[in-house]
Amino acid sequence: MLFKRIVSSILLVGFVAGIVFVKEISGLAVVVFTVIGLYEFFTMLEKKGIMVYKYFGIGIGAIIPISIMLRFELTKNWELLFILLAVISLILMQFNRRQNSGTIVEISTTLFGVLYISWFFSFMIKVRYLEGGMGFFLAILLIAKLGDVGAYLIGSRFGKTPLFPRISPKKSVEGSVGGLIFSVAGALIARPFLQAPLWHLVFLGLILGILAQAGDLSESLMKRDCEIKDSGKIFPGMGGVLDVIDSLLFVAPVFYFYVNSILR
Repeated sequence: MLFKRIVSSILLVGFVAGIVFVKEISGLAVVVFTVIGLYEFFTMLEKKGIMVYKYFGIGIGAIIPISIMLRFELTKNWELLFILLAVISLILMQFNRRQNSGTIVEISTTLFGVLYISWFFSFMIKVRYLEGGMGFFLAILLIAKLGDVGAYLIGSRFGKTPLFPRISPKKSVEGSVGGLIFSVAGALIARPFLQAPLWHLVFLGLILGILAQAGDLSESLMKRDCEIKDSGKIFPGMGGVLDVIDSLLFVAPVFYFYVNSILR
């Protein structure tokens, strides 16, 4: 398992190194990961017996990052308008149903998937399209993914105290602390990209490290509810696309607003 995880990690690092220099390719990669992540999420719910508008949700989820990548805007925050139209469309689609049971669940879970995966992850494109966006894009990956590495290495070696055994039995307090230390290290490594004071980087590493772990735990909670181990099998030793991007889902939007409000 460790060997497979290492191989998958090396391939992912190589993939990121190949796309990060061209923002349009970076944006396209985010779109692809979004679509696959949504497919995994909706399939996971179907296995639990929850009916969703799977392909409608995937379609909406794809349009959001594509429109951001193509800089298509109806209003300043047009994504919210689009989500509103999606809600109306889903309700109207219910009129053709033969029964009323499950209506709220189907609408809610479909929209949740779009918001949780597509809207949150699309902030990676917004970050990449900022001035100096390549450095910011790499900074997010360094902080979040080094946190993943640190939690895994420290947790597997020194982990004894369960963190949230009900959600993820293998995660430990020691691993969580190790992950935060590695996230701070990632922020320090990213200093040339962020151009911020040392204390600022430590603070940013801690905040984003906590959010990255919260994102990981959130997906673990959902997988536990659906009684599955991994969202998919695309990356041997790591799981599916959703398992790979889960730690970025909370980090990307917070980092985007942080850059625009504080670092600028």
